[in-house]
Amino acid sequence: MTSAQSTATVTPGDIQSAAANIAGLVRKTSCQHSMTLSAILGAEIYIKFESEQFTAAFKERGALNKLLSLTSEQKRLGVIAMSAGNHAKAVAWHAQKLNIPATIVMPRHTPNVKVEDTRRFGATVVLEGVRLDEAAEHAKRLASECGLTMIHPYDDPMVIAGQGTVALEMLEQVPELDVLVVPVGGGGLIAGMACIAKSIKPGIEVIGVQCSQYPAVKNRLSGQAHSPVAGVTIAEGIAVKTPGENTLKCIEQWVDEILLVSEEEIDEAIYLYLNIEKTVAEGAGAVALAAVRAERERFAGKKVGLVLSGANIDARTLSTILMRNLARSGLIVQLQIASNDTPGALADIAGHIGRFGANILEVSHQRTFTRVCIRETLLNVMIEVKDRHDTAKLIDVLRKANYSVELLP
Repeated sequence: MTSAQSTATVTPGDIQSAAANIAGLVRKTSCQHSMTLSAILGAEIYIKFESEQFTAAFKERGALNKLLSLTSEQKRLGVIAMSAGNHAKAVAWHAQKLNIPATIVMPRHTPNVKVEDTRRFGATVVLEGVRLDEAAEHAKRLASECGLTMIHPYDDPMVIAGQGTVALEMLEQVPELDVLVVPVGGGGLIAGMACIAKSIKPGIEVIGVQCSQYPAVKNRLSGQAHSPVAGVTIAEGIAVKTPGENTLKCIEQWVDEILLVSEEEIDEAIYLYLNIEKTVAEGAGAVALAAVRAERERFAGKKVGLVLSGANIDARTLSTILMRNLARSGLIVQLQIASNDTPGALADIAGHIGRFGANILEVSHQRTFTRVCIRETLLNVMIEVKDRHDTAKLIDVLRKANYSVELLP
C-alpha cells in the first residue's frame, strides 16, 4: 500500500449503495470457520464461499450493480462483456432476468462448462482471441459497431463497488478478522473489498494473490518484472495481462501486499478444498488458500478471511487434479515390472498385488521399445495403495516372488 493518497474512483459510500441495490437479488454467502484448515495452517481460517452464488462466483455482484445503473435506452440496445467465464455468466444471467439483450466475447480456450452455461442463460457467445485482452479488443469493436454498452469485468466503478460488498458481508459476519486474502486478476474484487474494509476497520490487512504466470498487478506496484506475462494457467479467471486503471488506483491506496503462487500450489489448494472442505474451487478461487499455505509464517496466529471466489472448473481438469494429488501423496504409484511373457504371468502378479491389499488401476504392456529378453515383457502397473509406506513393502513382496520391479517417477 502506498503512503500517498491516490484518486480512487470508488468510495465506501458507493459500496454501501451497491449493497442496497443488489440486496435480495444475489445471495449473501456464508463465511465459515474451518477447524481443519486452521489446524493445518496455524492460523484461524474463515472462508467466504462465493461459490454459493447461483452462477457459482462473486461476479454477480458487480455485474448486477452495473446493469441496474443503465438507462432505459441502454437496456433496450443491449450490453456486451468480455470474460474468461464467470463475469460472462453473471452478465448473461442477470441481463436475462432484467430482459436486457447480452453479447459475451470469450477467449477461444475458455473451459467449455463456462461457455455452455453462458449460452444457457440466453446470451449470444462470441469466441475470439487467445487471451482476455484479445477478447476485449473484439468486444470494444462490437460495442462501437452495434451501440452496445460495455460491462467491463473489473475496470468500472459500478462493478468495483458491487464486488466490494464481499468484504462488507465478511466483516459483518466475522468482525474480528485480521487479514483478508483475495484473488487478483484485473483487480475489481480486491479494489472494492480493500476500499470498504479499510473504511470499516483501518488496521485490517488486505493481501492480494496472483498466479505467477500473470503477475500484472504486482509488477505495476513494484516496478519489477517477476516473471513473463505468458503461458497457460489453471487459474484462467485471473490470467489478466493488463490490470484496470480504476482498480490500480484503489489497490495503490488500500492494498497492503500482492503475493504470487505457482501452478502446483494452486493445484494443491483445489485438492485441499475438495478433500477437507468437501467443496469445489476453480483455479482462481483457490489462490487465496494457496498463498496462505505457501506463506504460513506470514499468517501464523492471525484470523484470516479467504475468498473462495468461484467454483466453475471443468470436470476433466478436476479429475486430473485429484489423480495428480493422489500421486503426490503416494497413494497412487506406478511400478514397472519385468515378467515372463507367458500365459498366467499377469494373473500371478495381480494375485501378489491383490493379496497384499493394493488395487490395480491400470496395466500396459511394452514388448517393442525395451531391452528386456525377447521372452519377457515390461508391465507398467498403476496401483492404489493404502498409504505411502505400503509401496516399499509391496515392491519387496514382488521382488521376493522373483520379479524385477522399479518405482516409476
